[in-house]
Amino acid sequence: MAKKQILTGRQKAAILLISLGPDVSAQLYKHLTEEEIEKLTLEISSVKKVETEQKEDILEQFHQIALAQDYITQGGIGYAKTVLEKAVGSDEAASIISRLTSSLQVKPFDFARKADPGQILNFIQSEHPQTIALILSYLDKEQAGQILSALPQEVQADIAKRIAIMDSTSPEIIYEVEQILERKLSATVTQDYTQTGGIPAVVEVLNGVDRSTERTILDALEIQDPELAEEIKKRMFVFEDIVTLDNRAIQRVIREVENDDLRLALKVASDEVQEIVFSNMSSRMAETFKEEMEFMGPVRLRDVEEAQTRIVSAIRRLEEVGEIVIARGGGDDIIV
Repeated sequence: MAKKQILTGRQKAAILLISLGPDVSAQLYKHLTEEEIEKLTLEISSVKKVETEQKEDILEQFHQIALAQDYITQGGIGYAKTVLEKAVGSDEAASIISRLTSSLQVKPFDFARKADPGQILNFIQSEHPQTIALILSYLDKEQAGQILSALPQEVQADIAKRIAIMDSTSPEIIYEVEQILERKLSATVTQDYTQTGGIPAVVEVLNGVDRSTERTILDALEIQDPELAEEIKKRMFVFEDIVTLDNRAIQRVIREVENDDLRLALKVASDEVQEIVFSNMSSRMAETFKEEMEFMGPVRLRDVEEAQTRIVSAIRRLEEVGEIVIARGGGDDIIV
């Protein structure tokens, strides 16, 4: 008996499109990116022959995954798994859910990412710091930042540290925590160990908190674990770090942000920051800015910090799309 060929996800997608025919495939192409279309088209062109058994198997896999996704929409992965177990048995149901979570990148706590941060805060603030750290590491950075900011200051640094040193978490623990939160809010379970936490995660969370909370946490971490605090700070970017950008990048930032935000942010900035920003403006623009800042009078620190946060967010967005480069501390020193 010939050994059954093991196909990649892209090969399966190519055979599926071939099986569905040109009209349906053309409609599906409308929902793909140019890169995805190019790769799929190349894969389709390399397919010489599709065996009937192979085609039927892939169509059945697609049908099962489509059904499972429909079940997830109705009631979450827990509901989908229950329905599939009744329909195809436990082993096949587990296999389908595994393929689905892999292909659709369904992550733990998906339901929580759709919830209001205030609601989540109400339900988790009395939990153990390790449980809170686990949940925050899976939430969107904006959600996690708002929740961390609202927690008592005496636990903020502890939770941030726990996120930073968190490594792999077993599916049993994730599932148990999800079940607890799900009962309180509205379940997602992974089939293998899921990488979460770590320094990149805590940096994402800290990037979402207000600057006062950020300073409080980093100051506390400086006392608890100076090496960890230094490593986190190396990977973060705050408004004062604008001096580390090259002139082209600063000019791009000036064009990107609102003038009102820039005036507020510069109002209490250091002389070094003001000098490098003004040096990247035209003489007329710099003089206008300085005059308007003088006429602003006293401003609330909160307004200044919010303006600086918006500018930092714009800088990070520009970095993410590759329009500017931010120099970081340590190692190779450059991250694109």
